[in-house]
Amino acid sequence: MNQPPEPSQSAQRRRRKAYLPPGSLVSSSNGGGEPVGIYLCQYGRDSYLDSRVESADGLAQRLSSDTGANAWITVEGIHDAETIESIGRQFQIHPLVLEDIMDSSHQPKVEDHEQYLFVIAKHLQWSPDAKRLQVRQVSMILMDEKLIVFQESKEDIFAPIRERLRSDRGRIRRMGADYLLHAVLDTLVDGYFLVLEDLSDAAVAMETAMETDPSEALLHSLHRLRRQGILVRKAVWPLREAVSALARRETRLIREETDVYMRDLYDHAVQVIEATETLRELLSGLLDLYLSSMSNRMNAVMKVLTIIATIFIPLTFLAGIYGMNFKYMPELDWPWAYPALLGVMLVVAVVMLMFFRRKKWL
Repeated sequence: MNQPPEPSQSAQRRRRKAYLPPGSLVSSSNGGGEPVGIYLCQYGRDSYLDSRVESADGLAQRLSSDTGANAWITVEGIHDAETIESIGRQFQIHPLVLEDIMDSSHQPKVEDHEQYLFVIAKHLQWSPDAKRLQVRQVSMILMDEKLIVFQESKEDIFAPIRERLRSDRGRIRRMGADYLLHAVLDTLVDGYFLVLEDLSDAAVAMETAMETDPSEALLHSLHRLRRQGILVRKAVWPLREAVSALARRETRLIREETDVYMRDLYDHAVQVIEATETLRELLSGLLDLYLSSMSNRMNAVMKVLTIIATIFIPLTFLAGIYGMNFKYMPELDWPWAYPALLGVMLVVAVVMLMFFRRKKWL
């Protein structure tokens, strides 16, 4: 007897959060029992300090003694409600925002809370071995000279940004925290291009396989790939509106010198959407190709069966005539009647085959 499927993490979270007051912190992410990692990066024009923070308690006071101009706090893991609540209490983040941070099912968005800017985006990673797309949420709180990043993944997905800060490459250490927000979002968008490229390569390989052997297993793989494409589309489309709001500088936290970079980021988001639509059309075309290949294969089989049935129609007619038990049939007393009838049947079959070949039906 088949067991019913287990509810998803988002469904489990909705059940745990049912009838709780707004702002109740219930995580939809499974941390696997691992502690939350907190990393503090403090940097300025001539200074850089990167360290791990053991506890979220006292984090705000630690920033007050910083010699650098900007601070970047990274929280790896959103399953610990106490840590998220402690950070929210120290930096005066609204409980509803903290609730959204712990809910990984939110779509990308931007919210202006006057004192800070709340941004949600998605981190996409394609696993070629498992043929599966991993979607992780990244939440960002932009304040004056501070950026707090809450990421669902335990991986250091922003290592290139840390290296740029460490080696003082580019203008990132001479810009504000809003430029750091741009760098984080730009890293996520660049990852979208890589994921779309991997999905497109998988689609092209599937197209080649369909042309040679459109099997049922290939159809299942196509449906799985289409579902991954839908996940990409759900993560990318809302991001365009979010980045557009940042590019319009509707908040004081986005400075004028960062505006041009936000507009460039918006252009990249549009390019990602165009690539997503191209992938969607490619996958839809693959389904049409599969159906067309199966139809052509079925037509070929039906053509062969029809030709065989057509050849046997006159042969069956002749056999039916001489199979009748009439007493007076002139050919019944002829010694060569049987081989003559077989010869006539053979000649009829050969003539029909030659006719079909001449008509290019074979």
